[in-house]
Amino acid sequence: MTTINKSLFTLGILFLSVGVFAQEKQDTLKLSVLDAQKYALDYNRSIQSSKIDIEIAKKVVMETTAIGLPQFAVTANYQHIFKVPVLSFGSSGFSSAMLPEVTDNPNFVSYPSENVPGLWEYYYSSPGIPLGTKDNTTFNFTLSQLIFSGEYIVGLQAARIFKEVSEKAYVKSELTTKESVASSYYLVLVVKENLRVLNNSVEVMDKTYGEIEQMNVQGFIESTDVDQLKINKSNLQNLIQSLKGQYEVAQKLLKFQLGIDFSQAVELTENLDGIVNQNNFQYLFPGEFSVGNSIDLKIMENQVELQSANLRRAQSAYLPSIAGFYQHQEMTNAPAFNFQPKDVMGLTMNLPILTSGQRLSKVSQGKLNLAKANLNKEMVEQSIIMEYETARNEYQTAFMNFNNNKESLELSEKIYNKNIIKFKEGVASSLELTQSQSQYLTAESNYYNSIIALLQAKAKMDRILASN
Repeated sequence: MTTINKSLFTLGILFLSVGVFAQEKQDTLKLSVLDAQKYALDYNRSIQSSKIDIEIAKKVVMETTAIGLPQFAVTANYQHIFKVPVLSFGSSGFSSAMLPEVTDNPNFVSYPSENVPGLWEYYYSSPGIPLGTKDNTTFNFTLSQLIFSGEYIVGLQAARIFKEVSEKAYVKSELTTKESVASSYYLVLVVKENLRVLNNSVEVMDKTYGEIEQMNVQGFIESTDVDQLKINKSNLQNLIQSLKGQYEVAQKLLKFQLGIDFSQAVELTENLDGIVNQNNFQYLFPGEFSVGNSIDLKIMENQVELQSANLRRAQSAYLPSIAGFYQHQEMTNAPAFNFQPKDVMGLTMNLPILTSGQRLSKVSQGKLNLAKANLNKEMVEQSIIMEYETARNEYQTAFMNFNNNKESLELSEKIYNKNIIKFKEGVASSLELTQSQSQYLTAESNYYNSIIALLQAKAKMDRILASN
């Protein structure tokens, strides 16, 4: 390879690398909490499934509507008759005296007279008329129109209610998805921040451990103190490994709720302190809450309407159904005598007289289902109120725990840092250092857990009050 070719090859590799790097940078999703929620509303699989449910409901309405619109059908019927029936008009006879010349017509048959010897009688035999054709294809063109059907009218109303239920279920899916995405977003940030703090603690521990080892070599500290510090360091590293696994799971959970592949790179643009310090504490005091605005109650109201429509549909079975039709018939090989009319118009009415209690049973079932739907609506209404009160109480409790754990973390961190200094100076024992470290790690865990609880409680309140 010449020098020029080598240069071109190197330049091509460089451009390719830059292109791949730029593509990776371009493919990285940078999302705030609101951006993540908006993204999920477009790509979350549950949301997409709810959108499909709405389209299915629209098709159901169109299908039900089409039942009451004009219907046109074409039918073709081919038949082969092995022996075509023939209509015969019998035969007529006369004597030779009446007809001097014998005809050559094959339909004339001569027989000797039984009454007069020597006299011949002639008979004309009719060939008959076939009542059909051996092979024939019949085409029927039928145009029909439903004129009245109580079941159709109620069924159309039920289909429209079903569409409204699907639309409200989509809204509920949106609210639930936004809550889940926000909770997962917060979880990723909390675990990431916890890892950062623990990694800083490991760095401090490594530095302390190195200093203690030197002091042990010089005979100022016993080897058991070094061993205890090593155990503390190992425990801290194990905790970090555990959190790394939780961080990976939290990231995958967020990607799953966003509706993206696990290999997709995602960068969260918000930080934990910024989210916590925002005005996220508006739910500390009772606000306006109307249970009638809850999407769950609206769905249950549609369910009651749907059961009411089903009851009316069962009752409409007592009414007649009327339909009109027009039919035109064509044959490819019509017989000589065809008494079938080509064009027919008429009305049909269907009125079941006796169904052995089937209609009455369906009406009774409809009444029971309607009563059950009303009971479920009342239960849902009460459960919504309970959910709101519970969520508000959880939020207030989480806020109180957050403040307490924040203060406990600051105090335990101060105690731990002082014990490190005392331990280096030989004033504190390794047991005291271990206890203060354990207390600090517990306080840190409680602090970040309280942040998660607070932010998730807020996300839940956001979802409950979204429609109020």
